[in-house]
Amino acid sequence: MYDIYRNDRGDAWRYTLGKAGKNPLIAIGLNPSTATQEKADTTVAKVEQVAINNGHDGFIMLNLYPIRATDYRELPSKVNPTAFAKNLDAIEEIVRTQAKPVIWAAWGTSVAYHPYFIDARDQLFTRLSTYKPKWLHFGDLTANGHPRHPSRLSYDWKFSPYTP
Repeated sequence: MYDIYRNDRGDAWRYTLGKAGKNPLIAIGLNPSTATQEKADTTVAKVEQVAINNGHDGFIMLNLYPIRATDYRELPSKVNPTAFAKNLDAIEEIVRTQAKPVIWAAWGTSVAYHPYFIDARDQLFTRLSTYKPKWLHFGDLTANGHPRHPSRLSYDWKFSPYTP
């Protein structure tokens, strides 16, 4: 079903998932849940539909942290340094391959739950600036200024520039 897929540790860690295209939308969420190479979950299905609705011919789902959990609160309180580093490298590799990268910041308010989520976000802003990506958010920002997570989106929303 998906021709972009990179995982590790028996699929307990997922770095990339998506459909190739000449103009893909890169979405960066919080952490992977249940989507696999063969089957979407709610978040991935919505990301794919938003990409199509907004003129993209592919999408790539990435996350601030690669360890799977259906609830981010179930993730360990301390970062796994190997997972963290491999994930940032995988994201940079994807962005580097795009002529004009378009990145949808899609991590939601839960980004504040674990300090390593914020650390990953901040490191990505710095690392990816070399590639001059166009950062976007979908719908209004939350009350505390975070981009909304795709799981509760409305397809009527629009993209707006996101300033890291």
